[in-house]
Amino acid sequence: MKKHGAYYVPTIIAGKWVEEKSRIPGFFPEIVRKKAAEIGPLIQETFGRAHRAGVKIAFGTDSGVSAHGDNGREFGYMVQAGMPAMAAIRSATLDAATLLGQEGRLGTLEAGKFSDVVAVSGDPVKDISAMTRVSFVMKNGVVYKRPD
Repeated sequence: MKKHGAYYVPTIIAGKWVEEKSRIPGFFPEIVRKKAAEIGPLIQETFGRAHRAGVKIAFGTDSGVSAHGDNGREFGYMVQAGMPAMAAIRSATLDAATLLGQEGRLGTLEAGKFSDVVAVSGDPVKDISAMTRVSFVMKNGVVYKRPD
């Protein structure tokens, strides 16, 4: 992937969700349960190796597997695997826009660019779990969520 400049879009949360559910008796058929238990750590380890190797990474969650609204947990899994917090945040902003060929229009807060804005409670560079505590959302100039 590095040699060809390909992007890796990990979905660690999908593997972690399956791993968590494998602990619930009867959630998966027994024939699937062992693989489900192993896949979460395997996906996270693969991500860590790709990051250390310098593969380009853009944020992804595969949130059709895990519950919608939990996708902010992906940042924590990325950091646990060795990616610095700011790099994880950038993977969801400028790096994702670059992957889409839209870095001239998206990915950073600049005049003339289309930007959706979220704010979180706390400093995500110091504590990446802050990315799961969204307190403000603005999309296309309309505020959808603001602090109480």
